[in-house]
Amino acid sequence: FSFFQERLKYLLVLLLLLHGTDSFYVPGVAPINFHRNDPVEIKAVKLTSSRTQLPYEYYSLPFCQPSKITYKAENLGEVLRGDRIVNTPFQVSMNVEKKCEVLCNFPNKPVILTVEQSKLMAERIREDYYVHLIADNLPVATRLEFYSNREEEEKKKEKDVQFEHGYRLGFMDGNKFYLHNHLSFILYYHREDVEESQEHTYRVVRFEVIPQSIKLEDLKADEKSMCTLPEATGSAPQEIDPTKENQLLFTYSVHWEESDIKWASRWDTYLTMSDVQIHWFSIINSVVVVFFLSGILSMIIIRTLRKDIANYNKEDDIEDTMEESGWKLVHGDVFRPPQYPMILSSLLGSGIQLFCMILIVIFVAMLGMLSPSSRGALMTTACFLFMFMGVFGGFFAGRLYRTLKGHRWKKGAFCTATLYPGVVFGICFVLNCFIWGKHSSGAVPFPTMVALLCMWFGISLPLVYLGYYFGFRKQPYDNPVRTNQIPRQIPEQRWYMNKFVGILMAGILPFGAMFIELFFIFSAIWENQFYYLFGFLFLVFIILVVSCSQISIVMVYFQLCAEDYRWWWRTFLVSGGSAFYVLIYAVFYFVNKLDIVEFIPSLLYFGYTALMVLSFWLLTGTIGFYAAYMFVRKIYAAVKID
Repeated sequence: FSFFQERLKYLLVLLLLLHGTDSFYVPGVAPINFHRNDPVEIKAVKLTSSRTQLPYEYYSLPFCQPSKITYKAENLGEVLRGDRIVNTPFQVSMNVEKKCEVLCNFPNKPVILTVEQSKLMAERIREDYYVHLIADNLPVATRLEFYSNREEEEKKKEKDVQFEHGYRLGFMDGNKFYLHNHLSFILYYHREDVEESQEHTYRVVRFEVIPQSIKLEDLKADEKSMCTLPEATGSAPQEIDPTKENQLLFTYSVHWEESDIKWASRWDTYLTMSDVQIHWFSIINSVVVVFFLSGILSMIIIRTLRKDIANYNKEDDIEDTMEESGWKLVHGDVFRPPQYPMILSSLLGSGIQLFCMILIVIFVAMLGMLSPSSRGALMTTACFLFMFMGVFGGFFAGRLYRTLKGHRWKKGAFCTATLYPGVVFGICFVLNCFIWGKHSSGAVPFPTMVALLCMWFGISLPLVYLGYYFGFRKQPYDNPVRTNQIPRQIPEQRWYMNKFVGILMAGILPFGAMFIELFFIFSAIWENQFYYLFGFLFLVFIILVVSCSQISIVMVYFQLCAEDYRWWWRTFLVSGGSAFYVLIYAVFYFVNKLDIVEFIPSLLYFGYTALMVLSFWLLTGTIGFYAAYMFVRKIYAAVKID
């Protein structure tokens, strides 16, 4: 229970902070000032690989351990991401250089890896694992320098620098495995301005590492745990032979450099890894395309409608009106409740819940409150917001269910609270069992799972019931025309009015609007990049809402003109058409960008992709449905019906 109190406190603080921030940096993450010789603690986060998608904790491999291992208490988001932050035996002091030091305390006794451990180490090197460490909450990065393809003269002057998250565990050469057993840490500090009499204070502003593989014989260690590094040219790398025991030393060196980077912008190096130029171009491109298309669509629809309404409202000869065609003909059936109204209203309720959650999360993140430096904050906030947005989901679902002549509101509320979350929980549970089987830290621990279930049934369910109760008691949406007793016969439809053709046609515009953003989101999820372009994302989200609404209105207009009045389910399905394209894109991304070969990583990828596609379909389907519903009510209110 204290866990929930903690969480609620955290949420209230978050909400209070929302009111009072105007800086771009995260509230609640204060800089730490160090004096010279102060210890700077280096912690390990996890091992990751984009080939297996399974994070492992640091001590799952036989690294040197401190005398007492302590894990940091973690928030929900960190647990779900597979972070297990733990202390390491590295001794680093502010502004104190270290040439080379042995990590485990036996300079003459090297570390012996058993055959089992050697096998595991070689396996992880083969799977391309990266190690992630943090110093003062800054993740370690490896500097990659390469010459860009500029002109020859400029080449000599300027290298392009890019950073890679974490450092590689080792490398392969032919069929041999080599371990990076020596780490050269390069830490950058910013000297703070202080009064003359006071001692200087320093802040850590960057944390880089150069990993090296050095053979045991070449590392000359003495009794004081000191060692000397060999000359760069003559040293052989440390091989790990998975068939026998291996002897090696873990060593490290520390180098400090002064930097002009201020503490507030110390994350910039990590965040500018991707190209912002493409981004602006693509956003402007999609904005222009969407507004152009939406302008055309709006004009066509408005002109056609005006003509339709004017024609229908001309009280001409009675003979003419006998031969009416088009959407006015189905006025007696257009508001006939569909099949399965309870399931439809439940799905739309979940869609509203998702919509509110995504809108708030992106907006808050855009204000800079969920930056990567507060680990796991994004996931935690999303989970809690989804729970609390149950009120709105329930309210809209209840009101729609009442409009569709439903009577069993309690069953409807239960359906809304459990249908979509139940599917999500089911898929996640199955995937989690596979991750457990692999002993990965990405598996959600049992207590966390119980806590999530408690949140679902203790917070979300009651809130959905509350919202549903008020929504069901409220006046139903007023439909401008009465429904006939006997349903009309629906004429035979043309091939292009087929549901699947509709989905393909309707999905193109919204998908085109957010296509580039999708690439960045995918690489953030699957390739351990940071995603922070929430300003862009907010823009894209608005474009998505506009384009979904418009496409949905056009599709429903065509359908009613073809005298097919069964638009409720169809609009919901067709508006979510872009989810189908997201699925195709995910398959393309899997084949072209990721080199995943094993069964379980592939299963994880497609399991989580299925969840994303389902959620995206609910979101876009809901947006489209409400737009179409408002449109249909407007046009039937505008024509005179006898």
